[in-house]
Amino acid sequence: MENPSYIALSRQMALGREMAIIANNVANMNTNAYKNEGMMFVEYLKDTKTGENLSFTQDLRLVRNLAEGELHTTNNPLDVAISGRGYFTVEVDGESRYTRNGSFKLSPDGELVTSEGHLVLGDGDAPITIPATATDITITRDGTIASSAGTAGRLKTVDFENEQLLVKEAGSVFSPADNQEPIDQVTGEIIQGAIEGSNVQGVIEMTRMIDTTRSYTSMAKFIKQEHDRQLQAIRTLASTKV
Repeated sequence: MENPSYIALSRQMALGREMAIIANNVANMNTNAYKNEGMMFVEYLKDTKTGENLSFTQDLRLVRNLAEGELHTTNNPLDVAISGRGYFTVEVDGESRYTRNGSFKLSPDGELVTSEGHLVLGDGDAPITIPATATDITITRDGTIASSAGTAGRLKTVDFENEQLLVKEAGSVFSPADNQEPIDQVTGEIIQGAIEGSNVQGVIEMTRMIDTTRSYTSMAKFIKQEHDRQLQAIRTLASTKV
């Protein structure tokens, strides 16, 4: 395979990974607090033995659009959204994890949990318990939860210096990078009776999908043409009489 084919193949491989990300965005258009994702592409220069520089396409890293999704009013007292920066703290397999999906409910034991059943943590990383008989549940803008049974605790919210470094895990939760610690000072406010929606814009993602498909097809066509050209050259040389 000659250099033009290698260059085209690098572009095609990057487009394939980009298509997978776009498809995941489309699949999560209705996922609470989902953040749109895309690839950061850079030019990778490679020196050759002849002194030429070959320009390859390299997908450097995944980038999230951290814009806040639209807030949807649910009027469910256990649904909460963060307006501004911040993450709720939950417990997953004994470890602290972070999410902006505030679709909470009560477990059979009266503990506040996520829709996946993970404990929602309050100050001091303690679970929050609300008696089953409690009524008039209120959650203030600083996360304090109270009901007819009294104060149940306060939602623990944190922030991060660089949200792009958060590692996405299953169930709309994130874990921090090894060198990043959560920050207690949160500027966002908690809104009761609302859920943050996905920030994926369907029309934009479908346009990206069409453009990516066209580019991928174009690269495939180019690679085939290069293959045919090389094959024809080999046949011509093989039939040439010395």
